[in-house]
Amino acid sequence: MAKNTSGRGQRDLKVKVKTARGRKLSSTRWLERQLNDPYVKRAQSEGMRGRAAYKILETDDKYRFLVPGARVVDLGCAPGGWCQVAVKRVNALGERKTKAVGRVLGIDIQEVESIAGAETHVLDFLEDDADQQVKDWLGGPADVVMSDMAAASSGHKQTDHLRIIALCEAAAYFAFDVLEEGGTFVAKVLAGGAEGDLQKLLKQKFTKVANFKPPASRSDSSEKFVVATGFRG
Repeated sequence: MAKNTSGRGQRDLKVKVKTARGRKLSSTRWLERQLNDPYVKRAQSEGMRGRAAYKILETDDKYRFLVPGARVVDLGCAPGGWCQVAVKRVNALGERKTKAVGRVLGIDIQEVESIAGAETHVLDFLEDDADQQVKDWLGGPADVVMSDMAAASSGHKQTDHLRIIALCEAAAYFAFDVLEEGGTFVAKVLAGGAEGDLQKLLKQKFTKVANFKPPASRSDSSEKFVVATGFRG
């Protein structure tokens, strides 16, 4: 009998994970979700460093801030998926000869495995001179500052919300110091009621502020991304 290669009638089989001795049920469920996540599978097949890469890709598909020639700073860049997306979109490798060549600078408090087309440094962006150091590395101000950072989870929803909002506000103030006029700030936040002050701050500094939950963000997650464009300088 000829083998059916048309793909019709075929479907992905869901991977079931057996509960192992010593493994919590929550861990088993997380592992099962990872193994069946289409974005995890896509990341593996496309050589991306995790499913989070598709969050910035989908956000840029909507708002178009990663343009050829742009200078991008990725705060808390580990493991590097956002940098990978930015390298391609801003033409950091110069592969598109008719397009301007951009720059991608990733910084993190831990060392990150090298990324083709990106420059990575170990740096705490909260240090007093971090903004000047970044501008020195870039040779000037940035066009985009983006952050997928999240504080370590405490297990308490409201505490985690407050922590990530504080981290996002710190990233925003850093962006104010390094962005070129007209620049863009993109950061992850968690919905929870305390982000009002952050939104107010960003609206004072940017001409437009939007909130977006990309399809790659899991439906059961409270995360969303704030996209502030048109930095007033």
